[in-house]
Amino acid sequence: MLLSIDNKELDKFLMIGDKVLVKPTNPQGRTKSGLLLPPLVQEGEKIQTGYVIKTGPGTPIPYLPDEDEVWKKKEKINYLPLQAKEGDLAVYLQTSGYEVDINEEKYLILPHSSILMLVRDDTLFE
Repeated sequence: MLLSIDNKELDKFLMIGDKVLVKPTNPQGRTKSGLLLPPLVQEGEKIQTGYVIKTGPGTPIPYLPDEDEVWKKKEKINYLPLQAKEGDLAVYLQTSGYEVDINEEKYLILPHSSILMLVRDDTLFE
């Protein structure tokens, strides 16, 4: 399923829960021996890489009040933060993502659990 969203600014998008918005990198078009791979073969790979664009607040965890009276409980949501941060290079499972077309560019919405590895280079944006 492909969702197409036109003329929207990425800053206005909010990711929910443990979801991560990833911009896929261009996969290698050649094998190690130099053979060219068609795009369908490249997209069929189980493991892909991409840059983390936005992250959700994390996994919601229950709020445990200090009071022993249930009726005094205040509604408060706490989140277990995600390891992924904006700008990280993510190695993820291709099959667990949902493709989204934003301003004619391909993005993926992934659950945080489908990310296998992160590469964080703090000097990338200096």
